[in-house]
Amino acid sequence: MQAAWSPCGFNGQTSDPLLWRDHYSSPVSPRGETEAWGRCSASLPGPGLRRLRACTVSALAFVNKVRARRERKRKRRISMAVAAAAAAGPVFWRRLLGLLPGRPGLAALLGRLSDRLGRNRDRQRRRSPWLLLAPLLSPTVPQVTSPPCCLCPEGVHRFQWIRNLVPEFGVSSSHVRVLSSPAEFFELMKGQIRVAKRRVVMASLYLGTGPLEQELVDCLESTLEKSLQAKFPSNLKVSILLDFTRGSRGRKNSRTMLLPLLQRFPEQVRVSLFHTPHLRGLLRLLIPERFNETIGLQHIKVYLFDNSVILSGANLSDSYFTNRQDRYVFLQDCVEIADFFTELVDAVGDVSLQLQGDDTVQVVDGMVHPYKGDRAEYCKAANKRVMDVINSARTRQQMLHAQTFHSNSLLTQEDAAAAGDRRPAPDTWIYPLIQMKPFEIQIDEIVTETLLTEAERGAKVYLTTGYFNLTQAYMDLVLGTRAEYQILLASPEVNGFFGAKGVAGAIPAAYVHIERQFYSEVCSLGQQERVQLQEYWRRGWTFHAKGLWLYLAGSSLPCLTLIGSPNFGYRSVHRDLEAQIAIVTENEALQQQLHQEQEQLYLRSGVVSSATFEQPSRQVKLWVKMVTPLIKNFF
Repeated sequence: MQAAWSPCGFNGQTSDPLLWRDHYSSPVSPRGETEAWGRCSASLPGPGLRRLRACTVSALAFVNKVRARRERKRKRRISMAVAAAAAAGPVFWRRLLGLLPGRPGLAALLGRLSDRLGRNRDRQRRRSPWLLLAPLLSPTVPQVTSPPCCLCPEGVHRFQWIRNLVPEFGVSSSHVRVLSSPAEFFELMKGQIRVAKRRVVMASLYLGTGPLEQELVDCLESTLEKSLQAKFPSNLKVSILLDFTRGSRGRKNSRTMLLPLLQRFPEQVRVSLFHTPHLRGLLRLLIPERFNETIGLQHIKVYLFDNSVILSGANLSDSYFTNRQDRYVFLQDCVEIADFFTELVDAVGDVSLQLQGDDTVQVVDGMVHPYKGDRAEYCKAANKRVMDVINSARTRQQMLHAQTFHSNSLLTQEDAAAAGDRRPAPDTWIYPLIQMKPFEIQIDEIVTETLLTEAERGAKVYLTTGYFNLTQAYMDLVLGTRAEYQILLASPEVNGFFGAKGVAGAIPAAYVHIERQFYSEVCSLGQQERVQLQEYWRRGWTFHAKGLWLYLAGSSLPCLTLIGSPNFGYRSVHRDLEAQIAIVTENEALQQQLHQEQEQLYLRSGVVSSATFEQPSRQVKLWVKMVTPLIKNFF
């Protein structure tokens, strides 16, 4: 009897998206590729389709021969180019400096060359696109996870697979609060700093130099003073993680703002400045101060006070406290989550440069220098340091889960509550998603791609980004999947670069060009009803919100949201250090909070149509159109 065929596989079984992603993205030889296709098509029902298998294998054999021939030619060209560059290196750089108008152009060219080499390396590891059909043709591979238990309250939600990658934190929805405004964000931070007793951990791109930022620093100083003057002095520690390039820009900068704290409380304050390992050597010498951050940044935004955490995309700068719209979520009294993000910031801090009281920087003892030492060795050490944090937290949470719901003890949950453990059963689950491609950590990318891939027909995805520059993979998934998408982006007038001096002033126009290209592709595929673009506009404000809300088919409230620092662009995926959280909730009150947050943002937007690009503010100069493909991976 033949197997029953369904779009999900055979016998109606559904395959694990992560397993299939590994199946067709892992390295394989051309021969292994053909054999894999043969095994997949061998399971096709009916003798008529066996002919398809024979034709497919023959076609793949021919494709592999052509690809091997091209690969040999490519290697010969690369070896010749490397030899020529080695023989005439100094002359080559001098000619580049002489021919290219301005250092920013040189920076873009050099970065573009490094990206090309990286893409060639990734292409060698990738399988043929023919195997993208394998999940539809092959028998289902069972999940390698323990089956959900009736004792596990989280066994009812469909996103359990994320805990195969990262720690899962079950909390009560009463501990989660969605913030709506920059002023609320600023006042909450100051209030939390004032009452902190044990730790303050702040990770951001930079700290501004205005009066509001000084007010924040004064709050830290006052709290540190109180910790020393108290009758029973507390062991308050302050750890701040910023980006080296952005935090060092100008004479008055993030470093100079924090130096008084370091000098006055050297035993309690730590300031770490992350320096990307890709900005080194000649490239580091040639790129001017304002453009060196295009190579890579510390972009994580986490603000932690004792056992409470704020996750956001906002930086520590005055506009983010007043009129720059972002997203913020406050996790109150969530000790396990606070411990995780403390360890994560400490791990990144350990592979960063340490600011000293005399405004110099030093490497942590035993650590490879990020731009003077061996890059591969540094990245390997950084990968280990960060992954140790993720894996140890994942192990701790699994043990806690087993003790709570799978213990052999006869003690029931009611007995445990009577004994003093009165924490309510979780109805919300937090998953930290980390993306650090320089260190070969791609968890956020995997989870985001899988969520977009698995979004079912009838589901709605609301995706927002302050800088609309999606990676090709994300764009292909948006255009190729079945869910409905409403994408919110910044209109040129509320773009953070609007009105900037020099080359940066043309960046909003470049985003308009990218937006128009994507809209044209949506129209050419006839998907205007399913994929809709909307532009945020608010007088006197700028827009920096990023994230995702997922509404399952038939539901009017979201069950999942992504919130944090990633912008879904090339930089977020490939260059910068990013972190966000996935919040999965079954609580209707929290779902309502998330829904209201989404509605408030989208209510200030207008739908994009072909008429949008006929407006005078949407006219893009020819030189911007020509330069955008070269520099789009840098902003």
